[in-house]
Amino acid sequence: MQTKAVEDYLKAIYELQAEGGKVSTTSLSERLSVAPASVTGMAKKLAKMKLVVHEPYQGVELTPAGEKIALEVIRHHRLVESYLAEALGVPWDKVHEEADQWEHVLSEEMEDLMDDKLGYPTSDPHGAPIPARDGTMPKADLRRLSELEAGETAVIAEVSDHDAELLRYLGELGIFPHVEVRVISSAPFEGPVTIRINGDEHALGREVAGYILVGSLR
Repeated sequence: MQTKAVEDYLKAIYELQAEGGKVSTTSLSERLSVAPASVTGMAKKLAKMKLVVHEPYQGVELTPAGEKIALEVIRHHRLVESYLAEALGVPWDKVHEEADQWEHVLSEEMEDLMDDKLGYPTSDPHGAPIPARDGTMPKADLRRLSELEAGETAVIAEVSDHDAELLRYLGELGIFPHVEVRVISSAPFEGPVTIRINGDEHALGREVAGYILVGSLR
């Protein structure tokens, strides 16, 4: 049986896998804010359900069945974020927490109605891709803003929604998806990245710049 906890774990594993390879119990513990022992216990449970492959001390990896569930939860989450932002006018820094609750209870009928009402969006308010109805995830060739060199120009594609306060701050600077950004300078030794956006210059910490994904100009 799929419980909220199972869905939360599968979603977290998918997101961590997207950042690179197998997922350790330590990274899952940090992402979900639960004790490592609890992560190990759930990993064994998910393995019995054939939703992950779990090797002690080697981490976990989603099976096709586990990935299917994870993508469905992510689709629900990002559609809800889009609906809250576009249909109800909820600010982009407040939709994530609300969507965390809706993603587990959204029916297929409501999912389809939201999708139709929004005009079948392909990304959420933060620029994250919305998995298609058939369970496939669009791919894009993106880089972190922190990786760009001085003089490079790109378009903001996605901003991490992990921190509402950070979203409010970036929003105040005009840093949203589809906005053009130019790197003025990139200081060495993990120094700040200075950017120009909408005619204004701002210095972003290296960590903050790492939460912003950009794509090439078309």
